[in-house]
Order: sequence, then C-alpha cells, then structure tokens
Amino acid sequence: MAEIGLVHFARVALDVATATVPRYRTVFSKHQFTQPQLLAILCLMRYEDWTYREAEVRLAEHGELRRALKLGSVPDSTTLYRFLRRLDETAITRALNEVVHRIPLPGSRRRTQVAVDGTGLSPGAISTFFVRRMYHHTQQPMPWRHWLKWLVAVDIPRQLLLAQMAHAGPTNDGANLRPLVDTAHTVSSIGLVLADAEFDSELNHAHIRQQLGAHSIIPAKRGKKSWQIHGIRAEMRNHFPRRLYRRRALVESVLSAIKRKLSCRAPGRSLLTQRRQALLLGLAYNLYRL
Repeated sequence: MAEIGLVHFARVALDVATATVPRYRTVFSKHQFTQPQLLAILCLMRYEDWTYREAEVRLAEHGELRRALKLGSVPDSTTLYRFLRRLDETAITRALNEVVHRIPLPGSRRRTQVAVDGTGLSPGAISTFFVRRMYHHTQQPMPWRHWLKWLVAVDIPRQLLLAQMAHAGPTNDGANLRPLVDTAHTVSSIGLVLADAEFDSELNHAHIRQQLGAHSIIPAKRGKKSWQIHGIRAEMRNHFPRRLYRRRALVESVLSAIKRKLSCRAPGRSLLTQRRQALLLGLAYNLYRL
C-alpha cells in the first residue's frame, strides 16, 4: 500500500464524513464543531494511533491540518471523547460503505469475492516484553483479561472492508458469519465467500448458497475424520478446491497491513468504547485505500 500524508487523509476523511453524517446532531448544538469534522478527527486518530491528548496537541501545532479539516479552533480531548461515546455505529457503517461505493470493481466484474476472518485487538498499550518480564520475575501468569475480537469481510479484488463487527473475546464466531456476509452483500453483490475452519457449518454453507446465491468454500475440519458428514460439508471434505481457497490468505494480508501501518489496538476502558475504536480502525483503513 502506498503511503499518504496526514493532510490528504484529513481531506478525504472530511469529504466522506460530510457525505454520510449530519452537520449537527441537534438544533441545540453549540455549532462550534460539526459532526463531520469530529468524525474526521477520530479517523485521523486511528490512522496515526493518537490518544485524545495527542490529537489535541498535534492539531494545535499543525496549521495546514487544521485548514484541511476547516477548523477555526482545536477541540479538546474531552470533546473528542464525548463525541465518540455518543457516535452512532450506523454512522461509521455508512461512511465505510461510502468509501466502497467510490472505488469500482476492477474490469467488468458484477459480483465480488469476499474473505472472512477475525483477529484480536489489544485494549491497551501493554507490550509482550512487559508480560514476559512479569512472568520471569513472579513465575505467575498475567491476570486473565478479555480482549476484543474484530471480524471483517474483505473484498478481495479491491482489498476493502465491506462489513465488520467487534465483540468481547475469546469466542467462536461460526454463527456471526451469516449476519456479516448479509451486511457485505448489501454493499456489494457477492459471488464467492471464503472462510477458515472456524466458520465451518452446514448452516453457513446453506445460507450463503441459498440466500445470497453465492458459492462458499470453508474447509470441513470440525469433528473427527471418522465421522460421517453429509451435504456441502461432505463435498468440501472429499473435493476441496484448494487452488481457489488460496485467495483467502489475502484477508490475513489486509489484517496484517492494518496492524503494521495503522494500529493493533482498540483502546478504551469499556467494551462500548473499544468496539467503536475497532470500527473506526476499519473505516480509517478504507479511507487509507481511497
């Protein structure tokens, strides 16, 4: 992926936010900052992995960045935090879809190929080195903490996020495949769904093929080899299309690029904040691609 500057990213984020978010939340708003401006700043924070205070300081120092965001003054950290708390997740979804609609499918494709995968995001900045040191000195593992699991449906030809969801982990997400691909299908018509063995179930295959009219490739690895399975799962076990399934690895490349170039964290003390930070991370990646 080509690198882009902060000013260009800010202009693109503000343009997309203006097209998808109302200018003000209510008629009683202070009208000091618009909702598109604040959403663009949150995307910029995810793009650079800034904290609220870092965003306040960087905007105060960077006049060209303020002009790109059309800011007359700099919002403080409390303003940004409160906007994130009241931000509707459907607004993030609309902005995500707007970016997808601005990038057409390559060639003469009418239906796209989608790969589904999940990954974990850290709720804080604690390093693995610190965890190893704590274990070395105390001989006790770190206290168990729930982490955030982020599920994405990636458009393989365009390498864009079509749909995403986030929730507390660890958990099995076999049942979450269906609503995820349904949401992706409303954004771009799907012809093929690729997923790993975590999503292996006859119900998932049937839903994709009957409800979406798409082809599904999911390895049938649940259960023992001696089990007698039937239907589409039996077809997957006996005649698995390995060559076509290799394209699923591209979703792992996208997740790796997001963690390396943007962030591997979903910071926040509450699950609500962490979930919205994860969804904003997906939006920031799509804006990055735009």
